[in-house]
Amino acid sequence: MKKMCCVLLALLPLTAMAYPIDVKKDLNGLKIDYETFDTDSDIGSIRVANYGDVDASCKAVFSNGPEAPRTRKIDVPAGKHKSATAKFNRNIIKLRIELICTPK
Repeated sequence: MKKMCCVLLALLPLTAMAYPIDVKKDLNGLKIDYETFDTDSDIGSIRVANYGDVDASCKAVFSNGPEAPRTRKIDVPAGKHKSATAKFNRNIIKLRIELICTPK
C-alpha cells in the first residue's frame, strides 16, 4: 500500500491541467490548418499552416478575459507554416483566438 501511495504522489505533477483554447476561424476558402499550444500559464500560441497554392495573410486575435486582446499578423506563404504567440499579464484561464485569413 505504501508503494502505491508513493507511485501516486510521484505521478501528481504529470496531472497538471492545461487551459482550454477556443478558436473562431474565418478562412475565406483557403486551405489553412492550425494547431494551438498552451506554452505557459500566461502564454498562448497558434501555428498556422497553408496547404493551398496561394499565399495567405492571417490575423490572430488572442483574448484572455478582461485583458486587452493581443493582435498578431502572420503572412503564410503557400506550402509553409508560421507561428504566433501572445503573452498576458495574468494566468490564462480560458484563451480565445479569432483567426481570420485572406488570400494575398
